[in-house]
Amino acid sequence: MQKYYAEIFGTFILLFSGAGAIVTNQASQGAVTHVGIALVFGLVVTAVIYAIGEISGAHINPAVTIAFWVSGRFPAKQVIPYIVCQIIGAIVACLILKFLFPDLKNYGMTLPAGSEMQSLVLEGILTWILMFVVLCVSTGAKETGILAGVAIGAVIALEAMFAGPISGASMNPARSLAPALVSQNLTSLWIYIVGPIAGAALAVPSLWLVRNNSPANDNGEE
Repeated sequence: MQKYYAEIFGTFILLFSGAGAIVTNQASQGAVTHVGIALVFGLVVTAVIYAIGEISGAHINPAVTIAFWVSGRFPAKQVIPYIVCQIIGAIVACLILKFLFPDLKNYGMTLPAGSEMQSLVLEGILTWILMFVVLCVSTGAKETGILAGVAIGAVIALEAMFAGPISGASMNPARSLAPALVSQNLTSLWIYIVGPIAGAALAVPSLWLVRNNSPANDNGEE
């Protein structure tokens, strides 16, 4: 249960901080800025990895959990519980943001600025990059280590910096689902579920090509 609580709290912190940055940027007429929002996402992920990485692995992202399972590093029986916990934490965070800022209509939603296909491909590639780095720096199914948090947080910040204005740079189905539900707007939500999951899963064989690994000899856990 410690792992599940860690995923709930970790994803709550991610959404309350990241979506919170978007919400406060709206409420303050742009005081946080796009660069500030990107940095918040990168920094909060870094902090959460160091906080709960040793406990749950700090997945805080259904796409990451699924990719760890595909890689053979994570047990199938824990995939659904992890995803449920991540979604719970994300929704609670967004509900609190709605309570604090009741007059807004967007509580951190990710929406495509251009075509849906453009954002779908972009989200897939962004998550592929993120998951490739995660797999390279993680131990088993845990994002732990001296530099893991810095590397992963830096990737999220830089991707949010350049791709945020186009697709929202979600890379995380829970991060997009919760604001959409709380905002009562499911427009283009499928992009932020299909794209990240596909991109994260594709990172697994990419790692095997680079490291000549397979599920049989990958650095697994449990």
